Amino acid sequence: MAVRLDALDRLAVPVIAAPMAGGASTPELVAAVNGAGGLGFLAAGYRSAAAMLEQIHRVRETTDRPFGVNLFVPAEPGDPAAVAAYRDRLRPEAERHGVTLPETIAPDRDDWDAKIAALLAGPAPVPVVSYTFGLPSAEEARALRAAGSFQVGTVTTPEEARRAEAVGMDALCVQGPEAGGHRATHRVADRPGDQPLLELLAGVRAVTGLPLIAAGGLADGPAVAGALRAGAVAVQLGTALLCADESGASAAHRSALAEFEETVVTRSFTGRPARGLRNAFIDRYEPYAPAAYPEVHHLTQPLRAAATRRGDTAAMHLWAGTGHRAARGGPAAELVKELWERARAAGR
Repeated sequence: MAVRLDALDRLAVPVIAAPMAGGASTPELVAAVNGAGGLGFLAAGYRSAAAMLEQIHRVRETTDRPFGVNLFVPAEPGDPAAVAAYRDRLRPEAERHGVTLPETIAPDRDDWDAKIAALLAGPAPVPVVSYTFGLPSAEEARALRAAGSFQVGTVTTPEEARRAEAVGMDALCVQGPEAGGHRATHRVADRPGDQPLLELLAGVRAVTGLPLIAAGGLADGPAVAGALRAGAVAVQLGTALLCADESGASAAHRSALAEFEETVVTRSFTGRPARGLRNAFIDRYEPYAPAAYPEVHHLTQPLRAAATRRGDTAAMHLWAGTGHRAARGGPAAELVKELWERARAAGR
């Protein structure tokens, strides 16, 4: 398969803003990272196709540079009995905070079909489309490729990388265990690996010649330089940009990045493994959380929303990577430029 580098080799700065679903990624953050010479990403996860298109329109009003949109690949339904048992476990928590947990959870494919149709029907292709939690079908990938979109599959193992290449991806985002937020495993029930990012990059490079983007715990110049020396053509930053002026992260989340010491991987909030700041909710409920996504995500939504309104960091889902203590505030463009300069100095 021919390798298309057009969406990555034109970057003046090989830094990509990770798509962070739930509000942290904003059109303003995309434009700011683009302005620094990098590649900004919108997160379409949890949004309708119409809301995704509205954000794409806002980005196009603020930048004429390439940008990306990330899609969540829908999963098979979880075990209803396991979800019901977890609901019963959470009821006292809901009663304490005056919220009601949903008794039924409708099937949810995150508006996948409508999003694919919208990306194909647009007057201009989205320059880069990436996927988390799996891959599109070969037919969907071919259609988006024909429409002009460069496609990136997020992988956590060499086997996922093989499948991504086979389905027609143009590049791979290799997500190490250090990354904040959801691990991008292609099956909900999979136990995420703990092979460090640089070792994982080598393992993926051994099975594919596709361009690799490194993601996970890249919080300073030496870490970025190390990932590029290991064979990545670009790095993807998420936690490092959570405190940027253009980020949509809440004030409580921003403060917690500096206050909390430890991160852990948990299913307690969504049913998928995700790395976040360790708090009381995780300690209390992680042993009981089933591998059921997005059912657990919907089940805990009232609890998470109430905690966020209260600014209660003991009960919020505070996604963060292992380098969270290095996150700083300021304009995103300046943060990206400064990190890149330090990476260049470390790489000399």
